Amino acid sequence: MNTNYRIEIFYSPSEHKTYSGKLPESIKGEFGPGIKSLIITLNHVANVSEPKIHEFLENIGVHISKATISRILTKDIDLFHQEKADIFLEGLKATPYQQIDDTGARVNGVNNYTEILCNPYYTAYFTVPKKNRETILDVLLCGKEKTYCFNAEAFDLMKTFNVSKSWLEKLSSLKNKIFSDEEMHRKLDCIFLRGGKTTKKKVLEACAIAAYHQRTDIPVVTALLSDDARQFQQIAYHHALCWIHDGRNYKKLRPIVPYYKEKLEAFLDMYWDFYGELCEFRINPESEVAEQLSIKFDQLFSTKTRYEQLDERIAKTKENKEHLLKVLVLPEIPLHNNAAELAARAKVRKRDVSLQTITEEGTKANDTFMTIVQTSKKLGVSAYQYICDRVGGTFEMPSLAQIIREKNSLSGN
Repeated sequence: MNTNYRIEIFYSPSEHKTYSGKLPESIKGEFGPGIKSLIITLNHVANVSEPKIHEFLENIGVHISKATISRILTKDIDLFHQEKADIFLEGLKATPYQQIDDTGARVNGVNNYTEILCNPYYTAYFTVPKKNRETILDVLLCGKEKTYCFNAEAFDLMKTFNVSKSWLEKLSSLKNKIFSDEEMHRKLDCIFLRGGKTTKKKVLEACAIAAYHQRTDIPVVTALLSDDARQFQQIAYHHALCWIHDGRNYKKLRPIVPYYKEKLEAFLDMYWDFYGELCEFRINPESEVAEQLSIKFDQLFSTKTRYEQLDERIAKTKENKEHLLKVLVLPEIPLHNNAAELAARAKVRKRDVSLQTITEEGTKANDTFMTIVQTSKKLGVSAYQYICDRVGGTFEMPSLAQIIREKNSLSGN
């Protein structure tokens, strides 16, 4: 199956030079675009591990080493990394909201996390060492340098994060100042000389969020849909919560007493009926209906059943009214975060086959190709054909970013 190329060589007596023919542009190294595309597709579309790819190729007569397969998957793929960056940028522009979730990842034996951002046009993966607000902001900055701003919003966020008045007074001298990442850490190291590690972290998060909201060089996410994990809170002006996530908390209640079973079943019937009314509102949003649904929410989640655990769960749902009913203000926001969860599941399936990545280069490549494959699926594009087009250097197919842009313009967003 390996192809042997014969290159013609000519000697010019008058010039005393030797000229040799050139290989096709798509041939770089020992293997052509066909084998390279097949390897990438098997690994990232079919989720086949590298050892099994090697076994498969050997069985069909392709003599290739395991190291070469690894190089094809991780080396000289800057083009694909740029495609991922373009996909993410266009995806952020495409809708007024973004969906987010995360899942565990392993890098060379160390626990990491993969942040997943998506909307109906794209899905993007970012594997990071920590899952906190600053890390999410690093992702949302699209490669731009992080800054910190001590404006009014930053001080309001510090209050929300329960930074004490004494620390707020100490920091008041920095009002309306903007710092680079290095300057900010140097400044806070001087201020927090005697501990205050937790407070320092809160200050960093508050100022980073405030600075992010002031950016004009990237699309700033104003509405975020997620579960109720702490790291997703306060990132965007509007934070919507997933109804399916909230509903799962009721499924955790496993009453044995028949009376409690009846009360739980009866309440869940009302719960999902109300959810159905919200689904209908998204299709035909009207201000009067929004007011009625808000009142109905208060009534439903003020229910007392004399089943203590259920009553506590109902009260917790009521506390999240603003975030669960964000759809009444922004009807375009989905009521559930299933899209991000399904994207996270794709990462989990990848982890089941290949436990971990070893190098930073391999981790980045994995995120890039997962982004391209999952985005292709959403856009109705053959990932295999797209990879072949790019690896072969023909560029006959429009970029995924361009397709997102075109689909978005057709939808009128």
